[in-house]
Amino acid sequence: MIMSNKVYDVLKFVAQIVLPALATFYLTLAGIWGLPFGEQVSGTIMAVDTFLGAVLMISSNKYNKENEEE
Repeated sequence: MIMSNKVYDVLKFVAQIVLPALATFYLTLAGIWGLPFGEQVSGTIMAVDTFLGAVLMISSNKYNKENEEE
């Protein structure tokens, strides 16, 4: 699968900024307001973030390797 630069940049922003901020936000609010499943929700968000980061790293490494060969 070939990913455009724009898609890569958006996904990278989501992985580096949005998902960690969302996990922290929910965990904090869950502690303050007694929202349900704070650790479970935040842990799930971080698991998705870790997976996305790994996929993006693999994609980046593949892209860089292909460009070195040319």
